[in-house]
Amino acid sequence: MAAEVEGSVLVVGVAHVVDLGAPLRRLLGPRPLDGIAIELDADRYRALMAPTGTEDRRGPSPILLRLWAAMQQRLGDELGAGAGAEMKAAALIAMERQLPLLLVDDPIRDTLARLLRSLSVKERVTLLAGAVVGLFLPGSLVHDQLEAYRQQPSNYLEELRRVMPGVTRVLLDDRNEHMADRLLEGQRRGLRRLAVVVGDAHLPGLTQALQRRGVRVEQVPFSALGAATVP
Repeated sequence: MAAEVEGSVLVVGVAHVVDLGAPLRRLLGPRPLDGIAIELDADRYRALMAPTGTEDRRGPSPILLRLWAAMQQRLGDELGAGAGAEMKAAALIAMERQLPLLLVDDPIRDTLARLLRSLSVKERVTLLAGAVVGLFLPGSLVHDQLEAYRQQPSNYLEELRRVMPGVTRVLLDDRNEHMADRLLEGQRRGLRRLAVVVGDAHLPGLTQALQRRGVRVEQVPFSALGAATVP
């Protein structure tokens, strides 16, 4: 295990289509922090923060990426949050407090390239079909599924690993390791007290990856975020 770096990382789990801006402000606003990190890369951050109608266009995107983005946007709008609302809220908190903002995720195109190389034919079809079906799911059904996940997240992740091992390896395990490396590097640059906002499915894996690097970790899962307060 690596030598422990003084300080700690607060790992906050969110749902990407649920507006958690108010709970995040209650949790992070008064907390002593040296920086805030979010589960985005530079391209997705620019697109999220761009004024409506001026989104950055960098050529055609892979069909899976376009379908996934469309699904998240529709569900976010239907649930009253807008896609990426929780990441935008965390970024705005960093700006308001004049804290460094770390973009700790892998570039999305690199992730998708690794994903497509690693998937079996069955997993490719399942993932693509899921993205297509997601375009037509009613928001009420998604809300019910989120509530089921909130109650038993470990069951959801175990089932995902069983059905789509390639997806969980690339989209969760690999990215958790890479994000942990970037957070550790941030601490080594003097950002000892960090908060990182990630999709809740990353919470257990990212916590374990940080702990293996000698980093002290606090957790606030999606299920507890609404009630979380500063210690």
